[in-house]
Amino acid sequence: MPNATSATIDPREAEHFGRLAADWWNPKGSSAMLHRLNPARLGYIRRAIDQHWASDSADFMPLTGKTAIDVGCGAGLLCEPLARLGARVTGVDAAAENIGAARAHAAPSGLPIDYVHGGIEDLAGRTFDLVTSMEVIEHVSDPAGFVRGLAGALAEGGLMVLSTPNRTPLSRLAMITLAEGTGAIPKGTHDWSRFLKPEELEALLADSGLKVIDRQGLTFSPTRGFVVSENEALNYLVTAIRA
Repeated sequence: MPNATSATIDPREAEHFGRLAADWWNPKGSSAMLHRLNPARLGYIRRAIDQHWASDSADFMPLTGKTAIDVGCGAGLLCEPLARLGARVTGVDAAAENIGAARAHAAPSGLPIDYVHGGIEDLAGRTFDLVTSMEVIEHVSDPAGFVRGLAGALAEGGLMVLSTPNRTPLSRLAMITLAEGTGAIPKGTHDWSRFLKPEELEALLADSGLKVIDRQGLTFSPTRGFVVSENEALNYLVTAIRA
């Protein structure tokens, strides 16, 4: 009998992102948009960490002694910074090619990251202080089941940070018509109908026993690049804890 992983992993999505694995760490390659997004996302995550655990914003390693998991980690673009912040990091991804690329990239720096090929359900029984999943829920086959898996992985007193595109006319225009149409994002990366509005994601989190304590937009500034703001029309981030 297939395990629960088959309920959330979409094989077509895994195959699509697996084809991008070799180019994932190239800031000018097919994943260039993720490289441009990452500083804003990391800044948001760092502020959430400092607020939740009352850590010093000047501390280089505020996650020392804590565990973290990035679900849908790709080739490790977020896992490596989390490890440098002191966490014992696990990265899980549905594409075997991404896991291979992630391990190869982390090896020279000696970062202690445990990379796992599969889905969040393959880590059932394990919990983590910090759970992240960036731009992933819009690619799974069962968003409610996916959120339940994330909630199950969150340790007592832990913190969860998610990001995802909003389902708005702007996101359709910017991410599909323009970005995929011009090749800035690989064609076929997104299905706009699978984007979640903030209230839809918050409802899924509430159904899984979680409470959203912060929500911010992620938007593009011509002068500053991607920034965290109150404008949620393109993309947004949420921070959640156990209710």
